[in-house]
Amino acid sequence: MKMILRKVHVYFYVVSVAVGFFILWPFFYYFSRKPERYHTLNLFRKIWGLVSSAFVGIFYQFDYEQPIDWSKPYIICPNHTSNLDISAMCILVKGNCCFMGKQELEEGLVTGLFFRTIDIPVNRDSKMSSFRAFKKASEKLQEDISLIIFPEGGISDNYPPQLCQFKNGPFRLAIELKIPIIPVSSANTWQILWDTGTRHGSRPGVCKFKVHKPVETAHRVIEDADALRDEVFGIINRDLNSEDPVSTFA
Repeated sequence: MKMILRKVHVYFYVVSVAVGFFILWPFFYYFSRKPERYHTLNLFRKIWGLVSSAFVGIFYQFDYEQPIDWSKPYIICPNHTSNLDISAMCILVKGNCCFMGKQELEEGLVTGLFFRTIDIPVNRDSKMSSFRAFKKASEKLQEDISLIIFPEGGISDNYPPQLCQFKNGPFRLAIELKIPIIPVSSANTWQILWDTGTRHGSRPGVCKFKVHKPVETAHRVIEDADALRDEVFGIINRDLNSEDPVSTFA
């Protein structure tokens, strides 16, 4: 019975997301046409994520290790266990931002509009595609647009999910441009909706995220990229494996 209820709940969540998208589609389309409108496009993405989740009883809570100065650009690196992570990052970032994600998202019915405009698709199997994607990301960061990238490169196939090895790309980019990295961790989002929810359904609840203090890169050189990657991995991994991750910053 519990699994049936979870399957019904995820159906309502998907419908909520879809209905919200089609209601807001004229705004998404208009504000995606020109880069100078992207800030407003992100505002509508934030509203969409909040409302579509709240409609089915899913909410987001952010605990900050220290206040974030959102007037500056950052590379935001969250662990990734759920589609809800995407809505959460839209809500978290107060300034202008974009995602970098797998190329298949460019063809998605919902995600396509964003990955053909504000967001950055990348084919990680192609060195040329990766080069173009990170060049575009570099340009956006230099325009004070924060970059959200899931350094695991996807959601773990394991259930419960385990933190996967991080890719090097965002850490090299952070050092090259001297951009701080904000690690973000969530230990319970997968319990509310794992991956897309098709296998285990979903349920109402509060997704709790830890926003760690920015990791500075101004003093680092490109040879430090692996060490920076391991440092950010360690920050997130320690939080996920702490005895009481919810109250770490309380």
